[in-house]
Order: sequence, then structure tokens, then C-alpha cells
Amino acid sequence: MSLEQDHVRARFARAAGRYDALADCQREVGTHLAELWMRLVSQDTRGPILDAGCGTGHGTHLLGRCWPGADILALDFALPMVAAVVDTGQRLCADMESLPLASSSMGGYWSNLAMQWCDSRRVAGEAARVLRPGGWLAVSTLGPGTFAELRQAFAGVDAHRHTLVFPARQAVAAAFTGVGLRITLEQRSLLRHYPDLGSLLAAVRELGASRVTGAGRRTGLMGKVAWQRFAANYEALRQPRGLPLSYDVFFILGQR
Repeated sequence: MSLEQDHVRARFARAAGRYDALADCQREVGTHLAELWMRLVSQDTRGPILDAGCGTGHGTHLLGRCWPGADILALDFALPMVAAVVDTGQRLCADMESLPLASSSMGGYWSNLAMQWCDSRRVAGEAARVLRPGGWLAVSTLGPGTFAELRQAFAGVDAHRHTLVFPARQAVAAAFTGVGLRITLEQRSLLRHYPDLGSLLAAVRELGASRVTGAGRRTGLMGKVAWQRFAANYEALRQPRGLPLSYDVFFILGQR
């Protein structure tokens, strides 16, 4: 696990107790992902289903409703998240880039808004490895249009990079097709609104999305003048429902 992932894991571990109150976007995305998968896979998945990056178990609950009686394994790299899952007796704290599971052992692979914190090629490779021949995959992840308003508000404030960089559609698709999976990819934009900048940034921070690494990032605190310019820029984007924040979401359905 990289140092960056270790920081993300620690962030999610600290947020476990508040996650459900903040994860409305994750729940909406997961519900749509389940609807897409149900349209595609009308029969039993013929084996256990892995919920990779399960968080507090919303996806595990959805999978149990879609396939009553299915053997579902809930997996997350943050132990407090795994401990919060109550809809399955099968739980495992592990890294989705290096699954401690036998090859061809899963009939289904599900992952809702977790892959963006990982190396997409490693995740796709592990998904393909653990899926049985004919097994189905359903994954959602974030694309480069996510947090567009944050980037717009920071533009011109300073020379630093303040938002995470998410992979382009072509790179996400190539990660799965490159390991032999047959996929379809749907892209959808979701918009959330917040009453003030503090609550918006808190939602981003508590869901593990505020850790910026790599070249161009700020290593210290933002100065008062820069912060005031950023806040004014974001306030100028206010809509009737509040301050907007975009999520660019990819829905990947596939089969081994």
C-alpha cells in the first residue's frame, strides 16, 4: 500500500462514525449501479459476490436485496468501516489492489466509489483474477470532471494544485479491457449543493477526498488573503439551492 493510500485509509477510518450522514452521493450512485446490474444480470451470479471497498455496508445491503440469500463478502481497507457492516457475516479488512482471495473464486464483483483511491489497473487486474469465468462485474468510480467548481474557485488564487486528479474515461476503460474483461461504460454527472463553504469542504474532507499528493500540491496552510479570494470565488458560484459541487461518475458493467 502506498503512502497516499495509507493517508486515505486513515481518513476513512476516522470518518466511519459519520460516513452514513455524509455519503448521500455514494448512496445515489450505488443505487443506480445496482439498477444497471440487475438489468444486465437477471439470474443468480453463480457464486459469492465481493463488495470491494464496502464502506459501512450500503452496497452490501443493496446486493442482499437484489440477490436474497447470496453469499456476500464485504471488504474494505479501513477496519472501522468493515466493523460497521451489519448485513453480512462475511467481512474482511484488506486492500482491493491485492485481494487475499483465490483466483476464480467469485461469481460477482461489486465496487461503489472506491476504485478512485487506488491504482485502477491493479484493481481491475485483481477483479479479473478473482472472478469466475462468466462472472459479472459492477464498478463505479470518479472521473476528471469531479470537483470542477473547486478547481474553478481556486483558479488564480495561487500556483498550487488543490484538488485530486481522477483518471479519464479512456484510462478507466483500458484498465478493465486490458485484463480481458468485456465492459460497457456509462458516464453521468451528479450535482450536490451545500449551504456554506464550511459544510461543503467538510463533506469532501470526511469522505477521504481532500488528500492531495504529487507535484504542485501545497505543503503548508493557505494564507488568509488567498483563502478569502478562494471563498469569494466559490460564493460567486452559488445557486438557489446552495453552493454546487459536481461528481463525474463512471459506471462500468463487465463480464469475465
